[in-house]
Amino acid sequence: MKKMWKKALALMLALLMVAGLAACGSDAGDNSQAPENSQSAESKAPEGSEPVGDEEVTLKWAVWDINLTTYYQPLIDAYVADHPNVKIEMVDLGSSDYQNALITQLTGNADLDVVCVKDIPGYANLVKGGYLSDLSGEGIDATLYGGTIEQITVDGKFYALPFRSDHWVVYYNKDLFDAAGVEYPTNDMTIAQYDELARKVTSGTGADKVYGSHFHTWRSAPSLFAVLDGEHTVVDGNYDFMKSTYEWVLAEQNDGICQDYGTLKATSTHYSGVFFNNQVAMMNMGSWFIPTQIEKVKSGESLATNWGIVKYPHPDGVAAGTTLGTITSVAVNAASEKQAAALDFVKFVGGEAGAEIIAKTGTFPAIKSDAVLDELAKMDGFPADENSKEALSTTQVYLEMPMHDKAADIEGVLNEAHDGIMTGAMTIDEGIQKMNNEVSALLS
Repeated sequence: MKKMWKKALALMLALLMVAGLAACGSDAGDNSQAPENSQSAESKAPEGSEPVGDEEVTLKWAVWDINLTTYYQPLIDAYVADHPNVKIEMVDLGSSDYQNALITQLTGNADLDVVCVKDIPGYANLVKGGYLSDLSGEGIDATLYGGTIEQITVDGKFYALPFRSDHWVVYYNKDLFDAAGVEYPTNDMTIAQYDELARKVTSGTGADKVYGSHFHTWRSAPSLFAVLDGEHTVVDGNYDFMKSTYEWVLAEQNDGICQDYGTLKATSTHYSGVFFNNQVAMMNMGSWFIPTQIEKVKSGESLATNWGIVKYPHPDGVAAGTTLGTITSVAVNAASEKQAAALDFVKFVGGEAGAEIIAKTGTFPAIKSDAVLDELAKMDGFPADENSKEALSTTQVYLEMPMHDKAADIEGVLNEAHDGIMTGAMTIDEGIQKMNNEVSALLS
């Protein structure tokens, strides 16, 4: 009897379970009471993401200086035009302490979906903390980025996509060259030829002095000529290779070919002023200065109205078009619940379509296709000569600060030693020894 009762009870429970499952199935199409952002089984994306299809989705994008940056909104407008179901909300974290603010926001927080990465030390910290999604298996063509993807790859993976990339060029004042009767610089100059030109075009004294070259007070302006051979970087730990570069720059300074570093620093002289005022015939500087120079010529603030650019000088045996650069990248928050949608937007911003949109604002994108170079050369006020247009293209761009988890600390040591060398507080050998000792200690 007990056995019959147990069998009947089991059968009754089974029937109730079947009825419950049937009832659940009949309500599957009614999401009126479902939590916000819930998905039906048919539309469910892989765990931790939302589909890119027609479902409404809002992406939050961490940026800085919304009101001062010309390309954010055009990128959003173009993307949303093709993806009307997507809404992009920018979150401005400010520029002064952006990277620290970003890490604070990302710590245990899935609210941000897409983030801008401001610099290499910041990228290193984000990767080390596991804050960014791996992009290396997402079908991105690394060859489009001038070698920068390889330089931010960690253990075979990269976690951000460059969308801005400024590289160093030489700005020159055609009127000053004409007055000196010296031929213009070219797109294929060795460092020795650059020095020779600078010496030829230097003239005058006092207030009428024209300097052949100019090195701004950033360490990068003079010292990074030493890494153009591709064999050395500023995170190596041994800096003996920099000696010949410092000897060259100090010789120009001592001979009056360029302005004195100590004076420039003490007076907080900005590089733009000396170029605007026809004080320098050549100046090595980043491509970010091009839109500023164009604008200041139009406003009358820059007197250097007849100007051009050429490719960066290179060491003997190194290809013309080899230069230094900086990148700004875009990435996906590893904690975002909208991985697929965020990845799609990141690939647009950092891809060829995004590059053309960025170029139309007068900003240099990471991808420099023929279409992008044409767009940049069409800027109203850009020099009309072919050499200037050709100078926009690059052969190899080495990052000023390579990927390294001690990048920020290394930077501090190098800057201090550089200041000592350039002011004469240290000899070149003493400064390099300081770099070797202190960076080696950091690396160990």
